[in-house]
Amino acid sequence: MGVRQRESGRESRGPGPGAADPAVRFTEAMARLVSGVAVVCARRADGSPCGLLVSSFSSYSVAPPSVMLALARGSRTYRAMGARVGTPFGVHLLGSADEALAKVFAGRAEDKFADLVWDWDDGTPRIAGVPVYLKCRAAAVLPHGDHVVLVGEVDGCTVADGEPLVYYRRRLDWRLG
Repeated sequence: MGVRQRESGRESRGPGPGAADPAVRFTEAMARLVSGVAVVCARRADGSPCGLLVSSFSSYSVAPPSVMLALARGSRTYRAMGARVGTPFGVHLLGSADEALAKVFAGRAEDKFADLVWDWDDGTPRIAGVPVYLKCRAAAVLPHGDHVVLVGEVDGCTVADGEPLVYYRRRLDWRLG
């Protein structure tokens, strides 16, 4: 059975991109999931800040307030965080004006904080000017495949108005049209 695709306002039948490879099909399917983007930051063992951009992020629980995110085990930030129960970290939900910031944290620069306005929040790096900041502490670390699912209990948050920055079809934007 073919995969239905919608292109230019019309529906078509076809095998779909990478139909022979399940991993390619899965990746293509997930590219169509609209998600917010967040910068996750922590303190390295040497005391310096580290951070990375994630799109696998969601609320998890209201009581206690908790979030859930996925970190690639191969990422430098995952290794630097140690990602174990009790690890403090900060989550910065990005706004439509934060595309340049997103690109910094999606990149591989050694010091991603060099040109940013930021400060320490009780040992957690906090980037200035983002619409939402969540101060968290790892409550559970669940290894699966090449990632870990990190559940963080939220110790505090700040919220400002603004349009979100979203990730859809491998593009950062805030408009879906």
